Amino acid sequence: DWVSDFEKSTGCQVTSKSYGTSDEAISLFKSGDYDVIAASGDATLRLIASGEVAELNTDLIPSYKDVYPFLKAQKWNSVDGKVYGVPHGYGANLLMYNTKVVKPAPTSWDVVFDKGSAYKGKVTAYDSPIYIADAALYLMKHNPELAITNPYALDETQLTAAVDLLKAQRANIGEYWSDYLKSIQSFTTGDSVVGTTWQVIKNYTPAEANVEAILPSEGATGWSDSWMISSKAKSPNCAYAWLNYIDSPKANAAATEYFGEAPATPDACEYGSEGFCATYNAGDVEFEKQIWYWTTPIEKCLDGRTDVKCTDYAAWTQAWLEIKG
Repeated sequence: DWVSDFEKSTGCQVTSKSYGTSDEAISLFKSGDYDVIAASGDATLRLIASGEVAELNTDLIPSYKDVYPFLKAQKWNSVDGKVYGVPHGYGANLLMYNTKVVKPAPTSWDVVFDKGSAYKGKVTAYDSPIYIADAALYLMKHNPELAITNPYALDETQLTAAVDLLKAQRANIGEYWSDYLKSIQSFTTGDSVVGTTWQVIKNYTPAEANVEAILPSEGATGWSDSWMISSKAKSPNCAYAWLNYIDSPKANAAATEYFGEAPATPDACEYGSEGFCATYNAGDVEFEKQIWYWTTPIEKCLDGRTDVKCTDYAAWTQAWLEIKG
């Protein structure tokens, strides 16, 4: 419970709602019932573009100054130098595998793509259009002729290549997941033996499931969650107070450890349980450099190209429906 202290110290009352996917989060937020939202990068630019969230005055958020610099004013939480999101926590989409079944121990994402047929019916992947970026990241490293430099900036040709790879993978998929509890169950029963995971899933999968999770040689996609304020907030003062509070060390530690991600501020590591920050590689710059954080694909190419239009999230959503059949 990291909410009660906030209510006691500010007099603000919190009513919260959990969500499963970013699409569900956006739908809930557009109802107008919420003043703040914790949004991942596959939602943030959509919220900014639609005018649902307000530009932030970070001078009103003292705790912002202590946030890891690599999370501030990035492509997924700012536009044209204007800050719209305060970082909350972050993590990588790792590769998890059953050590008794998947041999030799994998070091690459090829085990779920080009070599996935060896585990036909027991490969698992994250169930979202943003997973197309995982295929694009793989192609970026293995098919340089496609000239992909950012897995969230795909022109039509590059998107087609990623979709074709995922359609080929589809024959080997046992299940797509978005509920991490179902993913844990699937690896525990052996219905899944290799695929995309989160560190928290690895942490809670029983030892008898014989799983290991790694950051593959190609790097990985990942997420950086940001708190944003509604442009129609009914209690903007309380909204600002919440953004400041949630990045204060004690609250940030409690919230991110509960969710299963690295905290946004190094001082939070003083309040987490033993080994918390080490487990989630908090502040590990070399680890962080290998993460391509979820960023909403838009027509304006995020890699800086101006001679082509990139495919947007709507195109990715349509492609994802085709991939899953």
